Amino acid sequence: MAQAVNVAELSLPQLEVLKGQLDQMYVPGKLSDVERVLIDVGTGYYVEKTADDARDFFKRKIDFLTKQMEKIQPALQEKHAVKQAVVEMMNQKIQQLTALGAAQGATTK
Repeated sequence: MAQAVNVAELSLPQLEVLKGQLDQMYVPGKLSDVERVLIDVGTGYYVEKTADDARDFFKRKIDFLTKQMEKIQPALQEKHAVKQAVVEMMNQKIQQLTALGAAQGATTK
């Protein structure tokens, strides 16, 4: 999105774009005013902004999301380590049960 706002620097009177119709479908269109753009601010709300304001909005949004990712990364790493420990423990138990089953099968024959 933030890169798309840079089209205003091209100063083309009618710039071709792909306009979203549904979540997965885009149709060709023309951007007639490259000085003002609509941006999706979430939950289906759109705001008209100048290209500079839109760039600032996306920069702030990227900065916010980056900070949020940095906050949750340690917790995710810890959860991944716990998951790995559980998987290793389960693999050990499976190997023990397999060995026990093979030993019991050998004694019954």
